[in-house]
Amino acid sequence: MSDDHSHLWPGVPLALGSAALFGATPPLSKLLLDAVNPFMLAGLLYLGAGVGLALYRLLRRRVAASGEAQLQRQDLPWLALAIGTGGIVGPVLLMFGLTLNTASSSALLLNLEGLATMAIAWLVYRENVDRRLLFGALAILVGALLLSWQGSGVAFNLGALLVAGACLAWGLDNNFTRRISATDPVVIAMLKGLVAGFVNVGLGLIAGASFPAISIVTAATVVGFLGIGVSLVMFILALRHLGTARTGAYYALAPFIGALLAIAILGDPITLKLAMAGLLMGVGLWLHLSERHEHEHDHEHLEHEHSHVHDEHHQHHHDGPVTEPHSHPHVHTPLRHKHPHYPDLHHRHSHG
Repeated sequence: MSDDHSHLWPGVPLALGSAALFGATPPLSKLLLDAVNPFMLAGLLYLGAGVGLALYRLLRRRVAASGEAQLQRQDLPWLALAIGTGGIVGPVLLMFGLTLNTASSSALLLNLEGLATMAIAWLVYRENVDRRLLFGALAILVGALLLSWQGSGVAFNLGALLVAGACLAWGLDNNFTRRISATDPVVIAMLKGLVAGFVNVGLGLIAGASFPAISIVTAATVVGFLGIGVSLVMFILALRHLGTARTGAYYALAPFIGALLAIAILGDPITLKLAMAGLLMGVGLWLHLSERHEHEHDHEHLEHEHSHVHDEHHQHHHDGPVTEPHSHPHVHTPLRHKHPHYPDLHHRHSHG
């Protein structure tokens, strides 16, 4: 890949792949809702993610070392916050909001997650967000809103506030996860799936739900493994390379992907609204892909651990041969240079 586009790889494909898998989850889940309680389905989806990734991790350990940094004690508070906000609080607020609000209004409000993610990254963590990214994110957001619009608008009742609260919880979750994105994404997603899955299943049982047939459980866990577990792993990897704001912006394409799959799987009609939303999202995606953030910048002294190869930012010595990628504590000496970059693990510098 040319230097002109190397800053897009692998973050952009990972973010788009994550959005595609998550976008496929709603239409596939809709096929299961006739046979399982929504609370129970949410729990089974998360358990599918957690159990599936746990099995994958066991198989991976038998084959070779992961080359990933492992969670440390200082990471646990951020992990707990991510699980609490994104795995428990968000889904619970959404479920209660759906009982008090219309489906069309709730679907419209769910698009606030991408906006919340970007706003928190910009205002709290001071990630650089330039004009092209803002216009691109706005085009994607407007496309998502248009896709969800049913003509009845948004009812600002308690239900709407609860759904908006869920989006804020997921926006916080995405930013908390960014703080630990240098560690093994499989472990992060596995723990989130297991904890949130058991909690959500417990809530379903308290609400009077029962376990469905084994065929439904199997289908739900497979959908959860791919649409939540694998999607989350790809999302965390994208956070490393793109930062939170840009990953959240690409992730906002998920509603459009879900709508296309709903046409293919559920036979939903192709409408002018869908075509216009697709055009807007296409413009937004082009603005992001054509973004070129390049300036002379300083790398200060930095000590950290994460999976890496010996690229221009990792020129250090090893005693003996090594395989790549690998993970170990390493030191970055001060460096000043210029190249296209995103706010990844090594480019979280301030801008005047």
